[in-house]
Amino acid sequence: MSNSRPNILWLFLEDVNPWMSCYGDQTIQTPNIDALATSGVKFDRAYQTSGVCSPSRSATITGMYQTTIGAHNHTSSYPRLPEGIKTIPEYFRDAGYYTFNEGKTHYNFVFELDTLFNHHGSMDFKGAKDGSDWSGCPHDQPFFGQIQLRGGKSIGLLKGPGIDPASVPVPSFYPDHEIIRREIALHYDCILHTDRQVGWILERLEEDGLRENTIIFFFSDHGMRLPRHKQFIYEGGHKAPLIISWQGDTDVVKPGSVRSDLVSGIDIGPTSLALAGLDVPDYMEGQNVFGDHFVERDYVIAAKDRCDFTIDRMRTVRTQRYRYVRNFMTDRPFMQAQYRDGSDYMELIRTMNANGELTPEQAFFWAEERIAEEFYDCDADPEEVNNLVDDPDHAEALQHHRDILTQWIAQTDDKGQYPEPETGLRWALKRWGEKCVNPEYDKIKKETQ
Repeated sequence: MSNSRPNILWLFLEDVNPWMSCYGDQTIQTPNIDALATSGVKFDRAYQTSGVCSPSRSATITGMYQTTIGAHNHTSSYPRLPEGIKTIPEYFRDAGYYTFNEGKTHYNFVFELDTLFNHHGSMDFKGAKDGSDWSGCPHDQPFFGQIQLRGGKSIGLLKGPGIDPASVPVPSFYPDHEIIRREIALHYDCILHTDRQVGWILERLEEDGLRENTIIFFFSDHGMRLPRHKQFIYEGGHKAPLIISWQGDTDVVKPGSVRSDLVSGIDIGPTSLALAGLDVPDYMEGQNVFGDHFVERDYVIAAKDRCDFTIDRMRTVRTQRYRYVRNFMTDRPFMQAQYRDGSDYMELIRTMNANGELTPEQAFFWAEERIAEEFYDCDADPEEVNNLVDDPDHAEALQHHRDILTQWIAQTDDKGQYPEPETGLRWALKRWGEKCVNPEYDKIKKETQ
């Protein structure tokens, strides 16, 4: 088989916000990521469908909202994909591509790893060590591959001096404290390490003569680990860097161009298939962002459901100007029991809140009660701290966003509107035990006593 067809390479980052110089951040310089942007298209308004990894990955790998296919509860591998739905790697493999994955799969559905990938290995770029990455691909075969980079989980891996915590910006929804500054600085350090990894990958592609014919997708699954970012669906939780670079056809992927329209993580798979000349299945909810029939999105949707043992349900509608958030479980606080508990940054903010040391904007997220709706003018309020739900000047816009969400839930049959099956709750209870404190677990606990 001729290798004239383009290779597709996903550089899939964990836990990374677009705090990069090509995105206008002045705290650090990211020359290798910037080089990707210079040689391709940078998307300024790319959003993942979740603020946590496995639902986000499930959506990206299928081109479908995780809420449509029943893969919305984080860390749940019991659901099966609806009949007729396959993953992106399977479509590439069926078309004669060699497929590989270095790192996470972590999809919220049943799958056979060897059906998706010819080769699969551990996290990060290892420079062909032990036959990793594309080095196992026959020379007469194109490849579709994913290299999973640790991204925001690369703490301690940066060689050389890190970012001075005193120099980092602190959002107003966090207290300006040395612990918070340290966390933000660590995230910048992680991005610097990631930038070096991107440089190593680009060098290897050049050495192997593959750079020109390889389409590179650079993106993350969600934002960094601090609360209100990871697991949540505000700007810092599900806005992602997205760069698509291809030196082989600059008429399609125009070098140095910038897109400011709304795109979603579910668009990555269909775009990958289309750029490789493969058909995009009609059932996919994502689009080829370079297609002749691409319809600019009026909005993107993101969802938060069970995260590990913590049961929740939030939905957000992001339009060009506004963000609407619907909190369905107002009987429990935002910061209910979760995996971050016990960390120094969580204990710091909890203590400050108990002592009345937080500003109203900061204390909102740590209150014992949760309001049902939030509405933010992101142009005027990019940190999303001024809730306009009761502002009459924005009442018409608010109703429009309510209608969008209501229609989307109905049209997609959002599976989050139904209780999680006992199978999932039992599995969570078995894994996390006493950490499972939500009332949904009570019935099962009584049965097992």
